Amino acid sequence: MRLARLLALGGFALGATACAPMPATGTGGIPVPSVSVGVTPSQNPGDVSMGLQIVFLLTILTLAPSLLIMVTSFTRTVIVLSLVRNAIGLPQLPPNQVLVGLSLFLSFFVMAPTWNRINSDALQPYLAGDIKQSEAIDRASVPVREFMLKQTREKDLSLFVSLAKIDRPRTAEDIPTYVIVPSFVISELKTAFQMGFLIFVPFLIIDIVVSSTLMSMGMLMLPPVMISLPFKLLLFVMVDGWHLIVKSLVESFVT
Repeated sequence: MRLARLLALGGFALGATACAPMPATGTGGIPVPSVSVGVTPSQNPGDVSMGLQIVFLLTILTLAPSLLIMVTSFTRTVIVLSLVRNAIGLPQLPPNQVLVGLSLFLSFFVMAPTWNRINSDALQPYLAGDIKQSEAIDRASVPVREFMLKQTREKDLSLFVSLAKIDRPRTAEDIPTYVIVPSFVISELKTAFQMGFLIFVPFLIIDIVVSSTLMSMGMLMLPPVMISLPFKLLLFVMVDGWHLIVKSLVESFVT
């Protein structure tokens, strides 16, 4: 009983000590920073301009993935590679991460001459202080516009010129950028589906031959896909399919 009373008294003492207020820290304690957020009137018009530039830059950063997809070779590349995967009959192989990664690196390879022109004509002079920001943006847009116009069909371009209700441009410089971008995108979609159709044809022939053979043998309960898949993989490996597809994709932008 005495031991139990001693333990109870010890526990009560520890609890009282823990609940007691801690003494204030002296000059040797850890300082706690004070954070305050407020809006103060600007005394310099340049401060307002800098704030607007920061907001604009953050907006551009959020739209960077869309810009990368819309104005580069990424759209055509990723669609063609996805159609190849579906044509073989393996909708999950290669994984999406592999296809997107390969499409990004192929896009970097195709767009390398354009990036080099932007770097030499716009970025480096701007960093050196030789030109202003507005002129740097104008210089940087020229190589991108030339790349998109080179891959855009005249029919698609005339469609958006008519939809924009602007005068018929006489030169490429007269075409606004907001007209070039959607024209380029739908041209890329058409080209990608044309290439995908040509890729589907040999695999479709294999599926037809296998299905006809199974029906003639009376094996109606056996899925034709199970039999045709090894033959399609064999054909794809024998002709070095990835080499041919990547070569065709890159040459479609170069020529």
